[in-house]
Amino acid sequence: MGIFDKGVQKTKRSFFERLSRAVAGKSKVDDDTLDAIEEALIETDMGVDTTLKIIDNLEERVRRDKFVSFDELVDLLRDETARLLNVSDDETADDNPEPFDFSRKPYVIMVVGVNGVGKTTTIGKLASELKSMGKKVVLGAADTFRAAAVDQLTIWAERAGVDIVKQGMGSDPASVAFDTLKSAVAKNADVVLIDTAGRLHNRVDLMNELTKIRNVMRKVIPDAPHEVLLVLDGSTGQNAFQQAREFSKATEVTALAVTKLDGTAKGGVVIGIVDQFRIPVKFVGIGEGVGDLKVFNKREFVNSLFSKEDLK
Repeated sequence: MGIFDKGVQKTKRSFFERLSRAVAGKSKVDDDTLDAIEEALIETDMGVDTTLKIIDNLEERVRRDKFVSFDELVDLLRDETARLLNVSDDETADDNPEPFDFSRKPYVIMVVGVNGVGKTTTIGKLASELKSMGKKVVLGAADTFRAAAVDQLTIWAERAGVDIVKQGMGSDPASVAFDTLKSAVAKNADVVLIDTAGRLHNRVDLMNELTKIRNVMRKVIPDAPHEVLLVLDGSTGQNAFQQAREFSKATEVTALAVTKLDGTAKGGVVIGIVDQFRIPVKFVGIGEGVGDLKVFNKREFVNSLFSKEDLK
């Protein structure tokens, strides 16, 4: 069983039920079949633009290859989807690149996202994973607008056995980030994870706040942050697109973590967001457990999504 099977089970079941109905009793892929495939893809919240790219390419390949079988159709869908997940111009790029660059020390990750998407939990799970790899980790509680966020991150720090830098509620987030990086440098830490406020993504001051945090961190480490990780809740579908759009305007998002995939039939949102924003997914959350935050592997993800096995 693949590591992503649990996360895409609901999406896969919904998609294959529609796809099976679309091709039932047919000896060739006609316009009605393509329309049905289009609807099935849109139902996964892949997004209209991304879906139309896949359909256009399917039409072209159907004309060229004249294939008729269901299995061949699934193979084509798998290939087209994998291609859309490739944000590199290099078609031979590694399907499973290392998510962290440990050659930079400390490696600074600023984590952004709205409240409720699992941002603080994602940081905690990453900290646990990094600690298990033998890395020295420091967390920065720069979401100072909610006491619960600081408390939650503190619990995760204790659970993972890593250091945390925090100030009182209402403190300047940039000040917390500054202190965190100073502490990390002094302790010779390998990785820094900075939590940021998850207020509504359409607030005008979001850009100013994230820019200020960036600028203050660079007083300590000139090229920080090395990663801006946007956490999105996969179950929110099109709302996740809007969040990706707003955060991309507010700061230079370099990677995505998509949570709560196991609880939704909207797993196509992963493909749509990567295609539309050309930002790679580095992590996906497929459960509540510490070990359920997985490093994203596009080939394994697509194989799980288009595998007919385990459909009961």
